[in-house]
Amino acid sequence: MDLVIGDEQPTAEERDALDRLLGPASTAWLGGERRGADLRTAHAGAEVRGRRHLLLPALQALVERVGYVSRGGLAEVCRRLTVPPADAYGVVTFYEGLPTEPRPRTVLHVCTDLACRAPAGEGGAGDVHVTAAPCLGLCEVAPAALLVRHGADHRAHPVGHVDAAGLGALLAGGDPPAWSTAAAVRRAGPLLARVAAADPTDLDAYLARGGYGALRRAVEIGAEEVVAEIGRSGLLGRGGAAFPTGRKWAAVAAAADPVRHVVVNADESEPGTFKDRVVLEGDPYAVIEAATIAGITCGATSGYVYLRGEYPVARERLTVAIRRAYDAGLLGDDVARSGRRFDLELRLGAGAYICGEETALFNSLEGYRGEPRSKPPFPVEVGLFGRPTVVNNVETLLNVRRIVEEGADRWASTETKLFCVSGAVDHPGLYEVPVDHPLGDLLEEAGVTPTLQTVLLGGAAGTFLPPDALDLPLGFDAARAAGATLGSGVVFAVDRSTDLTDLLGRIARFFRHESCGQCVPCRVGTVRQEEVLDRLRATRSAGQAPDPADLVLLGDLAAVLRDASICGLGQTAASAISSAMVHLRPFGATTEERP
Repeated sequence: MDLVIGDEQPTAEERDALDRLLGPASTAWLGGERRGADLRTAHAGAEVRGRRHLLLPALQALVERVGYVSRGGLAEVCRRLTVPPADAYGVVTFYEGLPTEPRPRTVLHVCTDLACRAPAGEGGAGDVHVTAAPCLGLCEVAPAALLVRHGADHRAHPVGHVDAAGLGALLAGGDPPAWSTAAAVRRAGPLLARVAAADPTDLDAYLARGGYGALRRAVEIGAEEVVAEIGRSGLLGRGGAAFPTGRKWAAVAAAADPVRHVVVNADESEPGTFKDRVVLEGDPYAVIEAATIAGITCGATSGYVYLRGEYPVARERLTVAIRRAYDAGLLGDDVARSGRRFDLELRLGAGAYICGEETALFNSLEGYRGEPRSKPPFPVEVGLFGRPTVVNNVETLLNVRRIVEEGADRWASTETKLFCVSGAVDHPGLYEVPVDHPLGDLLEEAGVTPTLQTVLLGGAAGTFLPPDALDLPLGFDAARAAGATLGSGVVFAVDRSTDLTDLLGRIARFFRHESCGQCVPCRVGTVRQEEVLDRLRATRSAGQAPDPADLVLLGDLAAVLRDASICGLGQTAASAISSAMVHLRPFGATTEERP
């Protein structure tokens, strides 16, 4: 593709933002001052092309400074990274977090998703731009918002329990209240014991509480034994797919390619999910330690934490913790005097739910649209930058740390699972309970409403359960046997005052909006699913019986989405809706699939 860049120029602010990230442009080829030699030779082409992975950070730097990606700013990024403008524009318009139109420097993102369901429209209020947002991962303090102030001193603040008075104060330029991570933890076990117990960025405090003991043991027993220990434990991934972690690590450790990577998937965007946020805000060193264990065990020398962009507190604390780990020799050339190198870098998502899918995440890290790749090949063979890659989410890595430190047998006898409880409960928050803990007991502890209508287990991609299913053990096998999934650990209680059809409509809109559009079954199927639900809701409001053809079509769409979509988003886009139609019959009838 030809590199044709227009005459648009960046502002001084935009140029400064890019210089801080990329360094000053050295030649006119890269947007710097023209020199005589620039008329005759190109400079550092291979080196610059190798920086394509900085495209998303560069665009994010522009947004943080001026609030949007201008034509001049985009042209400068293209010059600096030698990315064709059409290609870069395709990346910009893929991500919700990269607006292309000017707006006030202060933006208030108001959550309108499942737990919050706050009314919010697009528009301005003085010097503040107010915008509706999907789930912000702040469900334990619903209704919630995120206040972002762009500029050289860019700041973002999560705000919980937003009411009319508080919203008015924020719009008037007031400061948000202090943020508390500890308050989110309602029941702690071994995984959450350190969350906010001390200053989360204090490395000495982490060491005093046994921190980096697992890394020391990993170095002592060696990579082969670490992989074997994780395999013996039977640890299943906590990201929703429940793939055996030991098999994943063993495959990468045995790869012929000497260049390997570790990726921490912290881009939790499933509505109702906030466990990664709480852990990374309150215990960042535990995740850094576990990622380092993954690196030295699997033979990787580089790793990335891909953090959801709407988590400013976690970002700040991770940034400090990574820097201090380097200063202490726990990252870098000689990790804990092991003779092995491991580097860890923090990268931010830009508002794309699909990037929670591991191969879409790879594309995002590499500087492309976050579109999933076809499998096979699998990430353990061809992953980030085409190299074997271990991808684990935050909760999985917390369990890895425990297994290495305590041993597989002890871990298996005390295995726990994290659940994000919200909705119609008195005590929303993060609960750590033993595996197979009864769902009803968890809800009772959370103070569930006596007028319970249903429970959404696993998030928008999960399953609606009727009230008579509360004896379900919260374990992988039990959930699978019940036709449900633990998913991302969401437990969302719905009372009888909630219009279930409205909730289903929100879920359908969410998946329609978040579909990357790459494959036809998902691109078209999510739109048609929303349309059918809108028709069913309209006939219900009019007091009419549902059209049988719509019920058949809804079932057919669910089958096509499940069987033909390229990735998990499309494959689960109808799961919650289908389960509601079967168990709850919100329209007075169930869906049917053609034989």
